[in-house]
Amino acid sequence: MTTLCVFDAYGTLFDFNSAVARHRSAIGPKADALADMWRLKQIQYTWLRNGMGAYAKFWQVTGEALDHCLEAHGISDPAVRPKLMNAYLALDPFPEVPAMLDQLRRRGVRLAILSNGNPEMLDPMVAASGLADRFEAVLSVDPVGVFKPDARVYRLVEERCGVTPDKVSFLSSNCWDAHGAAHFGFRTVWVNRAGAPDDNLPGKPVAQLRDLSQLPGLLGVS
Repeated sequence: MTTLCVFDAYGTLFDFNSAVARHRSAIGPKADALADMWRLKQIQYTWLRNGMGAYAKFWQVTGEALDHCLEAHGISDPAVRPKLMNAYLALDPFPEVPAMLDQLRRRGVRLAILSNGNPEMLDPMVAASGLADRFEAVLSVDPVGVFKPDARVYRLVEERCGVTPDKVSFLSSNCWDAHGAAHFGFRTVWVNRAGAPDDNLPGKPVAQLRDLSQLPGLLGVS
């Protein structure tokens, strides 16, 4: 029985592509390629920093990834970078998210976020979305100084919310994150929005969804 639903933020609840989409005209025809590379490099940098033991706040990592991508795509307009970084503070939630959260809350399911983002990024974004009151906790990796999928990140849920892993349903659009959380002991659902192939990693998600509208039914609380 699920006591607490814990959601990854970027790509799961909030559309990271909305930052680039909002400034498509300023970026030009390379906007989609930039968005794809930015997310890829952002995640790669977290893994590399974990391996190097060189943690930095996710805001810094996001900016470093963006700098690489702007150079790689030959985008030299100095106004583009601050526009994209500021957009990351107010990413759009996916369309189904508000109703899904309200449905779960009405049925007594506790809700939280667990993200690589640092609080200075997460708090403005959640507030701008109008969804802040749905969550009892917005948990950042920042206090442990390491990124997912390190077990110390997932352990924050039990420490901060007082819920053992077997009572947690964890939702992520990142397959590697879903596997990492499952390996830790959460009941994990991969929100496979892109229809991507599964990663061959330790830990097995219990289910796949194409979007979060299906979650209440999966949990039996629809």
